[in-house]
Amino acid sequence: MRIGIDLGGTKIEGILLDEAGAVVARRRVGTPRDDYEATVGAVAALARELEGEAGTTATVGVGTPGAISPARGVMKNANSTWLNGRPLAVDLERALGRPVRLANDANCFALSEAVDGAAAGADVVFGVIVGTGTGAGIVVRGGVLTGPNAVAGEWGHNGLPWPEPGEWPGPPCYCGRTGCIETFLSGPGLAQDHREATGRDWETSAIDRAAAEGDPDAEASLLRYTSRMARALASIINVLDPDVIVLGGGMSNLTRLYTDVPRQWSRWVFSDRVDTALRPPRHGDSSGVRGAAWLWPPAR
Repeated sequence: MRIGIDLGGTKIEGILLDEAGAVVARRRVGTPRDDYEATVGAVAALARELEGEAGTTATVGVGTPGAISPARGVMKNANSTWLNGRPLAVDLERALGRPVRLANDANCFALSEAVDGAAAGADVVFGVIVGTGTGAGIVVRGGVLTGPNAVAGEWGHNGLPWPEPGEWPGPPCYCGRTGCIETFLSGPGLAQDHREATGRDWETSAIDRAAAEGDPDAEASLLRYTSRMARALASIINVLDPDVIVLGGGMSNLTRLYTDVPRQWSRWVFSDRVDTALRPPRHGDSSGVRGAAWLWPPAR
């Protein structure tokens, strides 16, 4: 049995999987915002509750915003800012009395889709979360690639490649730079681009719906978006050359991405052909918590 916990800014979700990956139990509680000790306690209590369902000791994996700094052993880059600078892994292990494995939530998403999701069986998987922000994780032969700086897959804070007129220096990003991929490809990025072009303050779903109904301004916004997605992913293919790219997050619901982006990205990929597959997630919003559980791989 394995337990996966997705530690979010507003909720903490836990799942109990059997050896075959089937869901045995699922629980969700609110996150004690701005209270580090209470957050640790809530995660530990949720794990013990799920373990009660199993009737036996289970492994525990936790997906977190941000990552553990290899240099200092504390959390960094978490938008749940009360976690930053705190030894979350150590404190969770102390609270539960056993080893706990932690990984960035984007890494958990990628791992879930690589183990038994849309990229099952692929050697190299790039799992993208495109929603309120933009991040990614990398899985190579079933293992999460973290890197010595714990930033492998931090795709959203590279500059948009091959910028076109009007895209440089680009929108300001919370990281302190301008023109980051996240500022263009996140949901708020698309909404801002459409607002600047048309004066209409629309949600991304409204833009997508209007384009489907023939609105030329909405169509133009989505054409800009797919071009930017194609360029951003082409730069990943040029460096990593993954077998499969899986899109997650709210923007992954734009079904046109899976046809329009691959049709464009060969223009920027340094190859005579592109065999990388672009796929929607199989597990959807459950990928993060499932991936946390899979941080403990099956016994061989």
